[in-house]
Amino acid sequence: MTDISVFSKTTALQAKSLYAADERTRRRNASEARFRMMGKMAVGLGILALIGLLASILSNGATSFQQTYITLNVDLDAAVLDKAGDRNPENIAKVSTFGYVPLIQKALSDAMAAKGIAVDTMNAKAAADLISKEAPADLRRFVLADPTVIGTTHPFNFLAAGRIDGYYKGRVTMESAAVDRNTSPEQLMLADKLKEAGILTTRFNWGFFTAPDASDTRPEAAGLGVAIIGSIYMMLIVVALSLPLGVAASIYLEEFAPQNHFTDLIEVNIANLAAVPSIVFGILGLAVLINFFGLPQSAPIVGGLVLTLMTLPTIIIATRAAFKAVPPSIRDAALGVGASKMQSIFHHVLPLAMPGILTGAIIGLARALGETAPLLLIGMVAFVREYPAGPPDGLFDPASALPVQVYNWTQRGDPAFVERASGAIIVLLVFLITMNLVAIILRRRFERRW
Repeated sequence: MTDISVFSKTTALQAKSLYAADERTRRRNASEARFRMMGKMAVGLGILALIGLLASILSNGATSFQQTYITLNVDLDAAVLDKAGDRNPENIAKVSTFGYVPLIQKALSDAMAAKGIAVDTMNAKAAADLISKEAPADLRRFVLADPTVIGTTHPFNFLAAGRIDGYYKGRVTMESAAVDRNTSPEQLMLADKLKEAGILTTRFNWGFFTAPDASDTRPEAAGLGVAIIGSIYMMLIVVALSLPLGVAASIYLEEFAPQNHFTDLIEVNIANLAAVPSIVFGILGLAVLINFFGLPQSAPIVGGLVLTLMTLPTIIIATRAAFKAVPPSIRDAALGVGASKMQSIFHHVLPLAMPGILTGAIIGLARALGETAPLLLIGMVAFVREYPAGPPDGLFDPASALPVQVYNWTQRGDPAFVERASGAIIVLLVFLITMNLVAIILRRRFERRW
């Protein structure tokens, strides 16, 4: 080899040195940088969209956790509520809510007079409309629960009317009140006087969590009590049925079932069921559970069974994936020291797969908690005022559910119901976050490394 050939090869190697990027490498690095930038932009857009959604929900729904009340000392006049004077519950029950209205109006007039607020004819009529139409019913329920209070004076916190409550939450203004047949600027000014006198106050609304739904004319009285109980009942049914059935089916298909055309057909059907629209399960529940088996409509038992059928494929697929993630050496080691097939699964494979199983279960339960379409078909959109009884009888009583209640409120015309719907979404999100936190804690608790 001559010196000239050695020099030429050395020069070529130097031109292609790893420390000096050529044109092809620069293009590849630029393409990678662009891809990383697009990934960051996609993540950023997703985060911005999520922040915008949460900000919209919180801004519209945060006020639903506050409520305006009017505090009055009501004289439960025996001459009005118990004319016979015998405290007979049957006779007291004959007094309708209209009989309680004068008592509330008198208490309000006395409170205004005590605070130096003029009580003329116009003010008295405007003041009466400041109180919710739910107030007489609340007062009547209080008296029927304990007739011995008749003849005494009790303090009560009555709900303010929806427009008055909206005035202190920014939904109603003096300009809008001038063209609103449900309120007037004079009423808003009178409400300000009552607020200055301490008769009218705004504070935390516990009734939003405990009260049942209300009619279209009483949005201030609408609550999530029945919907929360209905959702809890349905989730109890889903957990009690879908988790053990899903895990048992996964163990059999993954560890015991022979590989043949029948098991292949089952696996294909499970995968297909996971992709079936949820409304199809609602049609199944309506046709089979209600029309064929005769179960009651709008009952948590029907909703729970429908959501169980919808959740099972998700749990089975996630559980099988968790079993496949366990190394085969774990099974071989257990069998090698004399453990049976059942012992190797339940003592070794199942504990190691538990974090994945819990993750799949929580995903399935979260999907079930937020479903609306199948519940609409089985009648859970009905207007329900009565609380369901305790289980097991309460599982067959009419009830609602959180997502259905959100849908129901968004269909009503009063803006106060839109506020209530956003507040219900916040409660639903809190439920989902709590479920995910529980899943994370349990996953960390059961997590084992090998």
